[in-house]
Amino acid sequence: MRDNGPVTSATRQPDIPAAAAPPRLIATDLDGTLLRDDKSVSPRTVAALAAAEEAGIEVFFVTGRPARWMDVVSDHVHGHGLAICGNGAAVVDLHGGPGAHRFVTVRDLARDNALDAVRLLRDAAPGTVYAVEQTYGFNQEPDYPKLHMEIPDVLAPAEELLRGNAPGASEPVLKILAYHPTLDPDAFLTLARLALGDRANVTRSSPSALLEISGPGVSKASTLALCCAERGISPEEVAAFGDMPNDVEMLTWAGQSYAMGNAHPEVIAAASGRTVANNEDGVAVVIERMLSGRVG
Repeated sequence: MRDNGPVTSATRQPDIPAAAAPPRLIATDLDGTLLRDDKSVSPRTVAALAAAEEAGIEVFFVTGRPARWMDVVSDHVHGHGLAICGNGAAVVDLHGGPGAHRFVTVRDLARDNALDAVRLLRDAAPGTVYAVEQTYGFNQEPDYPKLHMEIPDVLAPAEELLRGNAPGASEPVLKILAYHPTLDPDAFLTLARLALGDRANVTRSSPSALLEISGPGVSKASTLALCCAERGISPEEVAAFGDMPNDVEMLTWAGQSYAMGNAHPEVIAAASGRTVANNEDGVAVVIERMLSGRVG
């Protein structure tokens, strides 16, 4: 879930290998990947997604976004209507449209784990401020910056937001967001992973020092693997697309994987192929090539 601004392109010469075999499922990140920087889905990409579904290839949107931010693609979910949101914390049925989505699967962050993460990261990186993402609610500390263009339900210290008797305590916590005003984003991610260990999964998708902290073992890859297992789809039958560190596990897991032309260096290292940048319809370019390979 990126907040404000594109990531500088990390590759100048895209390498788009022909698919070894047509995939049964396409898994694509949204921000910086499927979406252009203006958050639109280009006509070319809309056509490519529809053509993939017509050819019998399922398309899953796999994103750090919360379900309430999925209106940008709600017209393109096709038959199954499912998306993986919150970096794997939820599988959501989007058929009802914005505000009427249904949570099919929730892989929450236990409040005890979340409180441990807040405490340990405060000690390791003084100045860290937090927000709490729940299935429907969003709460934050008073000093947390206005990164997401939305009004929080509650303003309070994270320790109060995560209490067992806090407002909305009956609602699962999907992830906590940790922001630091001065640290380098990659250095902050490394520091947090060392500090939290196996208490939580830590990643990032923003160009700023904004971390996304989920339950242990919860990632785009692990939830996508569960969805694929339910459908009898193997990793080798999946093609995945991404641009930021929260996509690395998914790109490593999938049999075919593509780093965008604007991708983070870790993503380029993890992916088996590269495509052009999001603003050049990199996902559509690969889908078109996949489908042309089916002819004959």
